[in-house]
Amino acid sequence: MTKISVQTIVASDARKAWQYYTQPEHITKWNFASDDWHCPSASNDLRVGGKYNARMEAKDGSWGFDFEAIYSNIDNGKSFTYVMGDGRAADVVFEGQGNNTAVTVTFDAEDENPAEMQQAGWQAILDNYKKYTEAN
Repeated sequence: MTKISVQTIVASDARKAWQYYTQPEHITKWNFASDDWHCPSASNDLRVGGKYNARMEAKDGSWGFDFEAIYSNIDNGKSFTYVMGDGRAADVVFEGQGNNTAVTVTFDAEDENPAEMQQAGWQAILDNYKKYTEAN
């Protein structure tokens, strides 16, 4: 299976970077790839076997879906792995670098869309996360 990685450097310490990435009240503020989409709700049971769910919808109401995953590994404050409903996995790693934190997401590609499109979409979401975290 093809693995795709995206990364950003957030001007934030690792503790805040982790909180803003994992807490539902923050997830709903950044978890979308473009301004015509939003994430109206999210829940996150951050433990091995716990469920992550984020509702992603077009703002015009034309389309939406639930992004769901189950956690398979957690190193609190440093990394986690989750498995999506179709069996694909994603690893998220937080590496503190003083006042900055590198956040790297590596995920198994799906077969429906070109890898470049998947990478661009996940990178856009990560860029939104960076922008939101740095502004708050």
